[in-house]
Amino acid sequence: MQPEEQFSCGVVIVAAGRGERAGQSAEGPKQYRTIGDRPVIAHTLDIFATWPGAGPIVVVIHPDDEALFAAARMCMSGRADLSVVHGGATRQLSVLAGLEALSGTGAPYVMIHDAVRPFIDHALLGRCREALGSGAEAVLPAIAVADTLKRTTEGRLVEETVPRAGLYAAQTPQCFRLEAILAAHRRASASGRSDFTDDASIAEWAGLPVLLVEGAADNVKLTLKRDISMADERLSRHAVPDVRTGNGYDVHQLVEGDGVTLCGVFIPHERKLSGHSDADVALHALTDALLATCGAGDIGDHFPPSDPQWKGAPSRIFLEHAAKIVREHGGTITNADISLIAEAPKVGPHRQQMRENLAAMLDIDLDRCSIKATTNENLGFVGRKEGIAAIATATVVYHRGKKN
Repeated sequence: MQPEEQFSCGVVIVAAGRGERAGQSAEGPKQYRTIGDRPVIAHTLDIFATWPGAGPIVVVIHPDDEALFAAARMCMSGRADLSVVHGGATRQLSVLAGLEALSGTGAPYVMIHDAVRPFIDHALLGRCREALGSGAEAVLPAIAVADTLKRTTEGRLVEETVPRAGLYAAQTPQCFRLEAILAAHRRASASGRSDFTDDASIAEWAGLPVLLVEGAADNVKLTLKRDISMADERLSRHAVPDVRTGNGYDVHQLVEGDGVTLCGVFIPHERKLSGHSDADVALHALTDALLATCGAGDIGDHFPPSDPQWKGAPSRIFLEHAAKIVREHGGTITNADISLIAEAPKVGPHRQQMRENLAAMLDIDLDRCSIKATTNENLGFVGRKEGIAAIATATVVYHRGKKN
């Protein structure tokens, strides 16, 4: 058997349920409810996406939840290379769909996890993988039952106290050799069995030995509305707002021409700005400012001037690309501010249109967009009307919840 550190585990995240016990919400089923400023499923996926032992990840969703999942995926801070499949009428059928999708990836092992258990941690995942690496075909994280258990009659009268010695509460991820659990699921489906409460019980029915490992007290399943409220309170209480500011600076030379483009507005002028694209110095600076908030390089990394496809291209392409990258990193753009430094042409008459263009390009409110202009008092290259400079500042809030 391979040493624990030398193999990865495929992952199936089960997220096709309707969550009726959690009540109705405009946010959708409980896996898409917001806790700590992000959907439950985004928290869950990030744990696996940032774990070095994770291999291919398959997310099983309800066919009606495509838009909800797409929005939740944008809130992830980890990798985004996930496979998505539709689930069935029961959890058992949904898991089978996920296993079938994973079977073509070559993953030798699988971790099957409920999307509504967002407080799983890497230590527990490591314990499960270590047990698989030691030769176990099936691994179940579990917590010893601490409460006194009672069995009742149909009339809810206590019939007996159940000894709790040897009793454990099962958690997920439940982990298996992929080939073995897929065969067991297929057999269960073919036989018409649909009453299994978890994947470990299917493994037991198929004759696979199931090894217990220590679970985690925090690895709770969010079932009821109050569970979601408590999870949100827990995350919000310790979260520090992740507000970042990026700066950008750009300058372009003025040459003979018929006008300049600033913030997407063409302004007739006896000169034009020189550049490989449309040389919109304002949008170039703001593009760099946005990229800076998530460490995504600069405009030249994404749109090298040596690439002929960008010759004469409108700079809104660059800015909208930077905004997309910010959102893929979980960011919300809250402010964009540009200072233009030029002796001419006059910016004031065009300021409102520039602001409206920024608001449209960034998909933010107009009052979050600012354009200012000043001269250089006839000093330097700007004062000599040799070029136009722009300084941009972008403010972005990232929704991943840094902890104290």
